[in-house]
Amino acid sequence: MAVERTAINPVTWSTELGFNQGEVVSGHTRTLYCSGQTATNADGKPEHDGDLAAQLALSLDNLEAVLGEAGMSLANLVRLNVYTTDVDLLFQHYGVLASRLGAARVAPTTTMLGVTRLAIPGQLVELEGTAVA
Repeated sequence: MAVERTAINPVTWSTELGFNQGEVVSGHTRTLYCSGQTATNADGKPEHDGDLAAQLALSLDNLEAVLGEAGMSLANLVRLNVYTTDVDLLFQHYGVLASRLGAARVAPTTTMLGVTRLAIPGQLVELEGTAVA
């Protein structure tokens, strides 16, 4: 059964930023809930201390690895939560995230939250997603 996604956007400004206000997903048979992914290597060691752009790229790589292990990709992402210790700095590097989502032709519902810190000291961003297939 094919997954059908219908964007729900009572306003249009969010689509210009690369996300939908809501999505109706029907026909899916599997849902993957991903734990927050940070900029850690395969051994769980933090990488790119203080470099938000590099941390964001590696966090996305790690999210894609989880999706891939489940036979999915960024194209299956329907929900993305972005946690950051510096919202202003993240906005400066948001293109890293937006370009990868755009390349996957997906605009998942998204929430960005500023937090005082993340579980791993030195980490500036964490990505948590939900995907359907």
